[in-house]
Amino acid sequence: MAQQSASGMSHKERVSAVLHGQPVDRPPVSTWGHDFLREWSAAELAAHTIERQQKYNYDFVKLNPRWTLFAEPWGNTYEPPQTQKFPRLLQQMVNSPADLTRLPKVEADHPLWQEHLQALDMVLTGLDGEVDVVATLFSPLAVLGLLCGGVGEPVNSYARSHTLEVHEALTHITETLSAHTRQLIDTGAAGIFFAALQWTSLDVCDEDFYNEFGRPYDLQVLQAAADAPMNMLHVCGNNTALQRFFDYPTQIFNWDNFGPGNLSLAEASAMTDKVVAGGIPHRRLHKLQAGELQQITQQVLDGVTGKVMLAGGCGIGASVEDSIRCEVTEVADALAG
Repeated sequence: MAQQSASGMSHKERVSAVLHGQPVDRPPVSTWGHDFLREWSAAELAAHTIERQQKYNYDFVKLNPRWTLFAEPWGNTYEPPQTQKFPRLLQQMVNSPADLTRLPKVEADHPLWQEHLQALDMVLTGLDGEVDVVATLFSPLAVLGLLCGGVGEPVNSYARSHTLEVHEALTHITETLSAHTRQLIDTGAAGIFFAALQWTSLDVCDEDFYNEFGRPYDLQVLQAAADAPMNMLHVCGNNTALQRFFDYPTQIFNWDNFGPGNLSLAEASAMTDKVVAGGIPHRRLHKLQAGELQQITQQVLDGVTGKVMLAGGCGIGASVEDSIRCEVTEVADALAG
């Protein structure tokens, strides 16, 4: 496995330099996405993750488990798909406000957390420690949303009518996620990829709602990874008002800089001394013609004055051709020119 790009620096050297504000030959680059058929065991997830890195030679790796994993320990069940699509929900644990206080206690040694840790350990071993690996973790509000059936409703209504019960459920979930975060870091993750799903979009909930039901619980979980060098906050959706999260204790911010109402990389880099990660049009990647990606990337980076990484604003669909994903790394190397 070639762990050095055409530009000369090793992957870890490049990432470390950007995190510390030091010169780099080119921005670090990575993308991620789901393979819905290969996420249902630690061994398959690890094998898929390692194969992608061997093929695309990215500067860091995001361990990307099935998105249902974070609701399953509390009892949600899903049908594994037979094609590249999201799994079908079979049972959700919260069907009324009364269920908010009935969520089962989830211990740190739960088999599904152990599956996550085993996959992480396999990836770290398989990549020989030559690439930083960040482990995905959903936010407490995102997990509660999954347990209730989605993003937005019915949690928004529950929060108005049963405020104390929602806070009780979020406190319970936060304690469990904080303990699992510590496990991920102790296992060897360089940090966590902290994803709040579309709860960070003002189209889903306003700032006051998030300040009450999102932020305080986010910060508790992130505190468990405070000593990790590479924590990344993923702000999902459109109209995110990213700047309200700049005080979060993460080294990297990732969002869709092409999304309506969202900051550009240049705008964000002028507002924070943290790393901004984006610039790859993940929604349009499969439609681009030869040479278009490099042109788009160069335009996006124009005016960026701070620390930057190249990444998709969210996961890239499993149907995107291998050649397009490979081109992402080629474009990054071309920027070193």
